[in-house]
Amino acid sequence: MLRQRTKPLIADPVARPATPSPKALVLMALAGALSLFSFEPFGWWPVQFLALAYFFYRVGVENSPRHGLFLGWAFGFGWSVAGMHWLYIAVTRFGGLPAILGAISIALLGLYMGLFGAFAGGAASWLRRKWSLPVTAFVLLALPATWGVSEWLRGWVFTGFPWASSGYAHNVSPLGGYAPLVGVYGVGVAAAVCAGCLAMLTQRKRRWHVLGLLATVMAAGFGLKQIHWTQDVGQPVTVRLLQGDVRQDQKFDAAYLVDIIERYRGMITAAPADLIATPETAIPVTPYQLPDDYLAALQGFAVQTRSHLMLGIPMMDSPTQYANSVIAFGPGAAPYRYDKHHLVPFGEFIPPGFRWFTDLMNIPLGDQTRGKALQAPFPVKDQLVLPNVCYEDAFGEEIAAQLRNAPKPATLLLNVSNLAWYGESVAIPQHLQISQMRSIETGRPMLRSTNNGATAIIDARGNIVQQLPFYGRGVLTATVRGTEGFTPYIRFGNLAFLLLGALMLGGAWFAGRRFRSRKP
Repeated sequence: MLRQRTKPLIADPVARPATPSPKALVLMALAGALSLFSFEPFGWWPVQFLALAYFFYRVGVENSPRHGLFLGWAFGFGWSVAGMHWLYIAVTRFGGLPAILGAISIALLGLYMGLFGAFAGGAASWLRRKWSLPVTAFVLLALPATWGVSEWLRGWVFTGFPWASSGYAHNVSPLGGYAPLVGVYGVGVAAAVCAGCLAMLTQRKRRWHVLGLLATVMAAGFGLKQIHWTQDVGQPVTVRLLQGDVRQDQKFDAAYLVDIIERYRGMITAAPADLIATPETAIPVTPYQLPDDYLAALQGFAVQTRSHLMLGIPMMDSPTQYANSVIAFGPGAAPYRYDKHHLVPFGEFIPPGFRWFTDLMNIPLGDQTRGKALQAPFPVKDQLVLPNVCYEDAFGEEIAAQLRNAPKPATLLLNVSNLAWYGESVAIPQHLQISQMRSIETGRPMLRSTNNGATAIIDARGNIVQQLPFYGRGVLTATVRGTEGFTPYIRFGNLAFLLLGALMLGGAWFAGRRFRSRKP
């Protein structure tokens, strides 16, 4: 029955319409949306294989660059809207945008993000025509390579938005073993190869071959997971990670300022620790707007108790220039400041020509100064702590570059975030999964101090060691030890992934050349 009812992945001589039918586009968008369940909090990563397999199969059956482009666009639209629907909460509930405009803005974002899926389907189909690719090379080499490149492009074009990249679903799957070599985008390529194997099972030939390839890719990833790329260094340090649970609708309201700063003063001074970390903008105003003795009192506590405090606070350099910063002080430590480098479009900086859109919303601290790409870590005893702010940890290449280029590379990573903007949505567990991938790529523990979750400690292999419940006030206390050494991903960044993609496309070209030479 399967052979009779399954369409082969070969050119169909029957004339086709210029674009896929509305039904085909809706089904493709639903397949893309299904990928949501492969990420946390669901964690059903095999679902991603099925979604991508359906995409690859339909693009292969249509065998048309135009159809591949439209199908990829629909798939990418569904993938993005489902994976990032929580942005609607930020722009409407807290940004003040009317509901209809909020829905339109998320749909427009999905249409833009769908362009990268369109590239994957359209480019692979065009290469299939140009190089006369056989089915195997098209499904197992060309499509996975263009899918990986599309995700890489999504990570940096117009400052990038790599949230819900396919590789993040596999921090706990066997494919996570590839992350220290080729990063999250390389993991996405491995996932696409596995999906291609499932798509090839619809064909009459080579089923055992593709099953063998699927098993090999998974087994190799599992084997790579057993390798320790970095090693422990220095003495363990005690840490206290604060989760203040300040309501987002109160955070920047002057009526609640005293309560907020006193809440954090009490949490900070409740007990000493080698490292005390607060969330992003735990103090929601600049030092000039605080009581004169507030920061001095915190610094005095740090010095007296031999503690090191890393405090999230906006810093003002002029009446019109301010940054989303982390400042730190401790016994014998020089004044330290880290400024967020990778800013969020519309939320932290205004793209040219879009001030009219941001003026429709009520987003505080919405036009910030960008920090330097390379900033030094903060010393805590014999550990070096490198902070990153909110979704900066979605850009693995930038964190790897900080470690690679620093005179003294960090031994611990610290993410400070405030995801209260997104309500009780999937954004918090998705962000935690992103941090786990950064630990796997770099072989560094990641500490997370957040406003309402996920405050957690992640070890150097990406495992969650301890975690506070979401949506509540608390302090996570633990002892951690940093690591030293470079993974291949730290050394080469995304160059290793790009080389992998180039080799796959080169293999597809060679397969097409052999295929053409054998045709009568």
